[in-house]
Amino acid sequence: MQAVSIIAPAAFAPDQAGQVRHGGDLTSVQQRFPAAPRPWIDLSTGINPRPYPIGRVTAEAWTRLPSRDAEHALVEAAAIRYGCRVEQIAIAPGTQALIQLLPRLAQPARVAVLGPTYAEHALCWEREGHHVSTVATLADAGGADVVVIVNPDNPTGRLLDPATLHGLDAKLLVIDEAFIDLLPPQASLAANVPGNAVILRSFGKTYGLAGLRLGFAVASATLVTRLRAALGPWAVSGPALEIADQALRDDAWLAAARDHLARDSARLEALLASAGFAIVGRTPLFVLGRHPEAPHLVDRLARHGIHVRAFEHRPDWIRFGLPGDDGAFSRLAATLQVPQKVR
Repeated sequence: MQAVSIIAPAAFAPDQAGQVRHGGDLTSVQQRFPAAPRPWIDLSTGINPRPYPIGRVTAEAWTRLPSRDAEHALVEAAAIRYGCRVEQIAIAPGTQALIQLLPRLAQPARVAVLGPTYAEHALCWEREGHHVSTVATLADAGGADVVVIVNPDNPTGRLLDPATLHGLDAKLLVIDEAFIDLLPPQASLAANVPGNAVILRSFGKTYGLAGLRLGFAVASATLVTRLRAALGPWAVSGPALEIADQALRDDAWLAAARDHLARDSARLEALLASAGFAIVGRTPLFVLGRHPEAPHLVDRLARHGIHVRAFEHRPDWIRFGLPGDDGAFSRLAATLQVPQKVR
């Protein structure tokens, strides 16, 4: 295959071993800053810091293989939540599993990834022998067989409207909607998925249960059948099936989460602006800021036990996940030397 053409840099560049450095690598940063105060505040990921309350999980969920009834119940819950049909949904042990699987199901192709964005997309297509370009605009994606878009984008928060996405001409359109649950439903393509598209939805980010490892693909029944076959039996654990089934049907919890995360996101944005950051973008789960002294601030934050997401290709950028409570907000403000008003 041709060498990979990079038009715009990926947001999370792989290291020399081909591994992408992600947020959430708290152990390594703790090793580098052993004198930092504890507990650490991990703002390096875009995960809801107030997780869905896990209720009772049956003993059978732990001791028996996941049943078809439990799998069907979760697919039904997801179909209701995303506004599609049950035959349009495949469940997987995390969206990452689907990101890695899709390139294996495709013939050698020209792949355009709209960036800068989550680098696993480009890396996984490249690993399977596809010709990958990371492009700065949709116009640059013309002629590609496969177009990959993270919407809203991670880390910039860029959001493309469904009409624009419906108009894209590609054999396969991959739309990663990992951060869309907290936006208005009409922002998603899941309820009206184009025949050439697969929509990826994440469970762990919005519900604050990333360790559960659960994701969904919404696509045509034909593609979903192929994905289900490729994933094989018992792809999702019994406890994950039970917990997610309950969570996805809980309208009240999601509405409340949208409200408090919107307030916390606005509060974080105001805090960062007071600290001299120019706000580059945001979603309800993170804020991306630009600061001329960003590398110095990343170091200062780590020395004070606060882990954030830095970017090698944009050393003036820092992405901040949401602090989980008033104490975490106050600690972040003090470290950034921002005076706090009495709330």
